[in-house]
Amino acid sequence: MTFLMSCKTDSKETATAATTPEDNLNLSASEKIAKAHGFEYWKDVSKIEFTFQVDRDTIRGNGRSWTWFPKQDSVMMQAGEQDVKFHRKKLDSVPLNADKAFVNDKFWLLIPFQLVWDEDKTISEPSKDVAPISKQPLNKITLTYGEEGGYTPGDAYDIYFDDDYMIREWVFRQGNSKTPTMTTTFENYQTYNGLKLAMDHKKQNGNWNLRFSDIHVE
Repeated sequence: MTFLMSCKTDSKETATAATTPEDNLNLSASEKIAKAHGFEYWKDVSKIEFTFQVDRDTIRGNGRSWTWFPKQDSVMMQAGEQDVKFHRKKLDSVPLNADKAFVNDKFWLLIPFQLVWDEDKTISEPSKDVAPISKQPLNKITLTYGEEGGYTPGDAYDIYFDDDYMIREWVFRQGNSKTPTMTTTFENYQTYNGLKLAMDHKKQNGNWNLRFSDIHVE
């Protein structure tokens, strides 16, 4: 399975805690989203395992399975017959597609935390808007990455979240285009050692689901 969505590399994944005041009133919308999804528990995570796959119609994706040790930033990937182990700060001898796939898959799983971790980004002030799939009124912020650096610079994401700051849908716009590149839901939330993660990401039309399984958090 080779599905990739454009995404940025990130440089602050191993942050142990938010640096903002505990008073929720002083947090930005993106920090409130991270907190609602359990960011305060990330400092205790020593290992996270997950499988990323895309199911289309009756075809179930084979998936990519990951084990990530965030404090060391070391990664193990198993995808088909490919087994790769690497440290993210030492990528000279690592196939580029392996780290690119890891960044992509982790971005889908941990986007609430990427809002805090990632550099070279801008995040709009929250506004009210109609969500593209559910057609429900939700809150929205737009995450836009800089034009340089990363695997796919300049991309934008419209993130729709409810009044409890849980993400419900998003729109990916490659290169900050005006038209959507991909729109999916965030649903079937499960909690793993305090981390609230969306297991399913479905498109409005067609039997298509980007999903996560085999999650284990230590």
